[in-house]
Amino acid sequence: MSVYGDKARYFDVKAEIAKLDEMLKHSGGVRKVPVIVEGKNVTIGYGGS
Repeated sequence: MSVYGDKARYFDVKAEIAKLDEMLKHSGGVRKVPVIVEGKNVTIGYGGS
């Protein structure tokens, strides 16, 4: 379980190409996980950038 509890949704971007495209839109093309989207805030990677 993540710190987000049941509010978090996990997507396997290797298995779901549409979710990979969505992730890349949120991340500005950065291929780094996790990509966490909270409203208008986007956090990329474990260190958060």
